[in-house]
Amino acid sequence: MGTQKRTQISAEELRVWRGFIETTSVLNSRLASRMQSESALSTGDYGVLLALREAPSRSLRSSELAATIGWERSRLSHQLGRMEKRGLLRRDPCADDTRGSVVSLTEEGAAAFRRGSVPHLKAIQELFLDALSPEQLTQVASITEALSEHLGLDEAEGGADRA
Repeated sequence: MGTQKRTQISAEELRVWRGFIETTSVLNSRLASRMQSESALSTGDYGVLLALREAPSRSLRSSELAATIGWERSRLSHQLGRMEKRGLLRRDPCADDTRGSVVSLTEEGAAAFRRGSVPHLKAIQELFLDALSPEQLTQVASITEALSEHLGLDEAEGGADRA
């Protein structure tokens, strides 16, 4: 016989879950606010720019970009339109697929990414790293790894090592 799963969640387990969700929500909100005020980039802008910056020749097919940052294509399409209007990236028709496009980082996009990186990393340091001891950081890494494995996330899909 296989192991039967519990159907009840304890009050302590719910307390831990709620604390985790609420804390990560506040952390994400504060990071987004700092990014916007200190670099005029949204966290979405920064994620797209980071993926393009790390890509070979600083270009990706839009479908590859969506997979890399873990977004639905429609959300990405709207984001790319806003970023293209600001000159941060360029979209060109894909040579081997008329329905697809290749998204490329522009010089302005690369400059915006560089300007945004220092405040972004400073915010990570102040909002996250400064709160944790080296042992706690190791525990967070272990917990993140366990959750990623349980959810079937691949590092390339989940962006686990992305800032």
